[in-house]
Amino acid sequence: MSEKENTGFFARLKQGLSKTRANITDNMDMVFASYDRVTDEFLEELEETMIMGDIGIRTTDMLLEHLREQVREEKIRWAADCRQELILQIRNQMKQGKDAYAFEQGPAVILIIGVNGVGKTTTVGKLAANYKAMGKKVLIASADTFRAAANEQLTEWARRAGVDIISGREGSDPASVVYDAVSAARARKTDILLVDTAGRLHNKKNLMNELAKIDRIISREYPGCFRENWVVLDAATGQNAVHQAREFASVTNLTGIILTKMDGTAKGGIAIAVQSEIGVPVKFIGVGEKIEDLQKFNPDQFVDALFY
Repeated sequence: MSEKENTGFFARLKQGLSKTRANITDNMDMVFASYDRVTDEFLEELEETMIMGDIGIRTTDMLLEHLREQVREEKIRWAADCRQELILQIRNQMKQGKDAYAFEQGPAVILIIGVNGVGKTTTVGKLAANYKAMGKKVLIASADTFRAAANEQLTEWARRAGVDIISGREGSDPASVVYDAVSAARARKTDILLVDTAGRLHNKKNLMNELAKIDRIISREYPGCFRENWVVLDAATGQNAVHQAREFASVTNLTGIILTKMDGTAKGGIAIAVQSEIGVPVKFIGVGEKIEDLQKFNPDQFVDALFY
């Protein structure tokens, strides 16, 4: 991403997080402003504010336990001094690891999963456009053969992104679509194969069987490729998004999280909670409808947009 594009996305991110800032940052700052010294009451009120801001009970407990240790070890007396320490902890625990985007070296197969209504198909289209703009050779597999018009929707996104698409008839076996797509990806020396899957979680057994079948096909037909499984979550659903991520993690090896619809929600604190609670990094974040509104997740950028 160029510096100009990066600056533009940061501005949109900051604007998109405005309701989350009001829900988390402004309320936390009121707590910091209400106390001079660090007291049990101060820490309890800070804890309650963070939980109410969708950072979640488990993540809040972990962050505040660490803060209490710092208060003891460094003999921090003033409440205002805790703000920077807390932000540093949030920044550190959101780091993705140096190999988070190693798959971009290719060839890679990225399976996109998630429940209906989270913007999964749209996200696949935006990802395709993103990687095409980076000079990657991208192929889309339309393996959501259950939802009416899913193939048409994804075909339109493929056209906009300027990439090829492999699809099957409605109601056909998704694994057969993946088989065809993997064969095509190998033959065309594709850098990234994006696989859109059916959006459902209510029948975990069927989903598990389908994903296992797809996994076997990719392993058999494309040995040595980078494998990624990303779940798309709607940030506006708050803690329910954490529940969804945990459910999907129970049926497949999740390697990444994509958070959509961060703009206009007060529940952006979920970005802090989900990585901490699931142990899977956020890799992309969406703050709008346009193709350029989905970008790689930058923890430092996110923290700066939220707290400064």
